[in-house]
Amino acid sequence: MDVSKQAQIVLAAYRTEYAIYGVVLVSAIIAVGWEDETDLDVLLFTLGSVAVFWLAHIYAGTIAREETDGPRRRAILTAALASARHTAGLLTAMVLPTIALLLAVVGVLDEYVAYYLALWIGVVVLAVLGWGASARRGSPWYLRLVSAIVTASLGALVIWLGALVH
Repeated sequence: MDVSKQAQIVLAAYRTEYAIYGVVLVSAIIAVGWEDETDLDVLLFTLGSVAVFWLAHIYAGTIAREETDGPRRRAILTAALASARHTAGLLTAMVLPTIALLLAVVGVLDEYVAYYLALWIGVVVLAVLGWGASARRGSPWYLRLVSAIVTASLGALVIWLGALVH
């Protein structure tokens, strides 16, 4: 598989509403926890928080999707699996930032470098998504750049507001 195809697969994984929401959520969680906790605490808090949000979305999706036809257990299981697949982007979104945090836990990176790297990864992912959305519309490079800047800026604003209210 060539690099272009691999990049398209990765971008497709991040181009879901739950992955985009997850990028903002993970960044806000890291921004909230990084000043008062140890590296390991921030990593575990991030993993735990995203897991809880993911389970909450699966729960809500299961209730919303449950069909009345067929056996009850099968209907619940089918709805839960569909909801888990639909919301998997929340888990995808935390992969890159948590790698940065893990590098601090094992001593490869200074904790502040890891925290800033984890936060900026989220902003860069949003910028790439903005660029990609504009490219799919066939926009010229300068409009792609504007889209990337606007998407990253709005994402950074939402991350900041999320951290502020917590």
